[in-house]
Amino acid sequence: MKILKYVGIAVLVLGALWAAAFFIKSNSKSPITFDSETPFEATIEKKTVATGKVVPEDEIEIKPQISGIIDKVYLEEGVQVKAGDLIATVKVVPNEQSLNSARGRIRNAEINLNNVQIEYNRNKALFEKGVISSQDFNTQKLRFEQATQELKQARSDYQIVKVGSAGGSSVANTYIRATVPGTLLTVPVEKGSQVIQSNNFNAGTSIATIADLSNMIFEGKVDEAEVGKLKIGMPLKVSLGAIEDKEFDAKLRFVAPKGDEESGAVQFKIEGDVTLDDDYFVRAGYSANASIVLETKKDVLSVKEAWLQHDKETDEPYVEVEVGEQKFERRDIKVGISDGINVEILEGLTKEDKVKVWNKTEPKKRNDDKKENNN
Repeated sequence: MKILKYVGIAVLVLGALWAAAFFIKSNSKSPITFDSETPFEATIEKKTVATGKVVPEDEIEIKPQISGIIDKVYLEEGVQVKAGDLIATVKVVPNEQSLNSARGRIRNAEINLNNVQIEYNRNKALFEKGVISSQDFNTQKLRFEQATQELKQARSDYQIVKVGSAGGSSVANTYIRATVPGTLLTVPVEKGSQVIQSNNFNAGTSIATIADLSNMIFEGKVDEAEVGKLKIGMPLKVSLGAIEDKEFDAKLRFVAPKGDEESGAVQFKIEGDVTLDDDYFVRAGYSANASIVLETKKDVLSVKEAWLQHDKETDEPYVEVEVGEQKFERRDIKVGISDGINVEILEGLTKEDKVKVWNKTEPKKRNDDKKENNN
């Protein structure tokens, strides 16, 4: 009986040891089987994206030459105009002090003309009788003509102060006309709006904005880390937020010599001439992104950037190279340019190496499979 008891204990101990060994061996295996891929040749383009908008190259503001109130607006935004087309009319509201001063000038000119005319008539009669010389008569005649001209000038000034123009010149002052051909972008005034004339001390009220929408440019900004790689004439690909699945060709024409600080980063303004497509109508002010190719390398040894790992201390890149079945060793590498998907390999790998795809995700099991496993 004692022998059977010892045999039973030994069997239990051996079974426990075998179960423990099996558990340890099972859990020592990696739950994921890693794939490996070989490096490949690819063409890599390093790009940057500038955000901005498309605007007309020439945008003209129309401003009045006289202050007053908008009497009538004849055109609406969006219409095509030619140079000389009437946009609006301005009704002058005269300044009372200026109006009173102009009336006073007329009265003084009339008084002066009456006195000079009396002298002129008297000297004319004496000249005809041969009493005075022609020189004295011509002097009096000159004074009479000057007094007549002064009265005429005073009356013209009064009309300008009162109605904004003198005689037939009303078209030049109170009629607001297009100065260039193009599209009427904005008309920020309406009937009854008060406007101020453009002068040396005031920019004046904008009555309309005209631009040629067939000649557009891209305006955007790039970071200071990339502005040094830009060159005038570089090609751009402009995509508009309002037009999907369409890119417009453009050419870089301007890079600002001075940057502006925005949110702690220095941004430099750039401009590019956009080549429009007749099949698409591009409106002024569309938001846009411009893709700029900074560097291109063709047929270089590459790997997927997702295969790279980085040292926790030095942050240097490395990959794991397969040396046996599911056995990998670390391989430090040097990389070149990247397009965000593929990265150039400068040193550390050959075409024959097999690189571990370390971050591959396992496909999720379907609900049906889960149910079968539960059953």
